[in-house]
Amino acid sequence: MSGSIFGHMAASLRDYLAELSDHARADDDTDAARLARTELPRVVAALRAVLDEHRPDRDGRCPTCRTRLFTRAPSPCRAYLTAHLCLLVNEDGAHDDTADSHRAADRRVVSGAGLVDGHRTRLAG
Repeated sequence: MSGSIFGHMAASLRDYLAELSDHARADDDTDAARLARTELPRVVAALRAVLDEHRPDRDGRCPTCRTRLFTRAPSPCRAYLTAHLCLLVNEDGAHDDTADSHRAADRRVVSGAGLVDGHRTRLAG
C-alpha cells in the first residue's frame, strides 16, 4: 500500500504534522507565533472538514462511518471521539480546558485506535 496514492498522502500528511510539531517545540517564540498564525487556521480548517464529513444524523449516528446499508454506525463516531480525546480530555479521562492540560496533551503521544477503542468501551459500559 505504500506505493498507492493513499500511502503517499498519508506519508506527506504525517511529515507535515511532524514538521509543524518540531517547529512549534524548537523555534523561538516569535517564529512559533508566526507559524501558529499561518498554519493553525489551515489545520483547524482541515479538522473541521473531517468533522463535517462525520456530522451525526438526527439519531446521533455517523452516516460516514456506517459500513453497511442496514447496520448502525458506531456511536460515538471515531472521528469525533478521536478529536475530542486528543484535544479536550486529559490523561486521567477528565475533561480539562486548562492551558497546562493542553501543553501536556501536546507532549504525550496518543495512539488513536487504542485510545478510541478503550474510551468507547468505557462509555458503553
